[in-house]
Amino acid sequence: MKDLYHTVNPIIRIKESELLSKEIFQQLIEADSFDRVAEILRPTVYGKHLSSDFQFEFEEILNEELLATYQEMIELTPDSEIVWMYTMRNTFHNLKTLTKAARINENYDYLFLPDGFYSMEELKRAIETGHSSQLPEKVLQAIHDVESYFQESTILQGIDVIYDRRFLKEQRRLAELIGSPELLEKTIHFIDLTNIVITARCILQKRSYGFMSAVLSSAGSIAKDTFLEYVGKPMEEFKAFLLLSEYGDLLAPALNEEIDFLQLDLIKDNYLTSFFERSRTTAFGPLPLLAFLNAKDMEATNLRLIIVGKRSGFTKEQIRERMREVNEL
Repeated sequence: MKDLYHTVNPIIRIKESELLSKEIFQQLIEADSFDRVAEILRPTVYGKHLSSDFQFEFEEILNEELLATYQEMIELTPDSEIVWMYTMRNTFHNLKTLTKAARINENYDYLFLPDGFYSMEELKRAIETGHSSQLPEKVLQAIHDVESYFQESTILQGIDVIYDRRFLKEQRRLAELIGSPELLEKTIHFIDLTNIVITARCILQKRSYGFMSAVLSSAGSIAKDTFLEYVGKPMEEFKAFLLLSEYGDLLAPALNEEIDFLQLDLIKDNYLTSFFERSRTTAFGPLPLLAFLNAKDMEATNLRLIIVGKRSGFTKEQIRERMREVNEL
């Protein structure tokens, strides 16, 4: 597959030049009004989306820009599953929110995130009927599993458990199918870090062995049974295990007297960004494309944080400490 990307990656390099720099983000944080924010963004790719009240429509603006990016990459790449491997998180987010909405007769359409592949209408139809000519068989099976679950239970959290487990399993399956050792390594680390966060939250919430066994993925490098050993044990024991693991140095800043979950999420996102940054200069293979998608996603995350933060009265320091890393090109 590596040879297929020799014409794709030069185009990715050009697209990277459109990403917002650290300097621009710093200017946005320092901006003292939304007029100033608009002035900074107007020369960028976001300029075409700006209106007089753009700060109240910014979710729609970000979704439009991300969808356009995903569609462009799908047309560019020789294998669209590479793009879906990255945007799959949005597919499963949408499945979770739309399934819950259908179960409790609420409208969660505003939570829909573009993935470049499957429309809201197609997902709703699949959830309602259990059939789809567009969704992959593995995704349809997850929908069927949720339906079977509700034959015996009404607890909505089961929806998250089933979809999250399938998401991680699909990530591992696609990484192995694509055949890039670096991508497989990244995927396994992502699953490990996800399991670590889940386990820490479960210990804090005093969850049962059965619950933890259901929510943890077995697709990482750390065995599920290893995490299950900490059911009912003090958090200090789990932190000690983490500090001695291969992720010890990475996670140490979040393992204070109390685990800093905000810091854990930042560490996980920044670790993935760092991995992709190391892969950005690769001449062949799918990693530069995935690195660009990750950079675009982190850009959207940071823009959302700045706009929502300023709208909500966050201080500049509160915004800075929540920002994801931005790598200079």
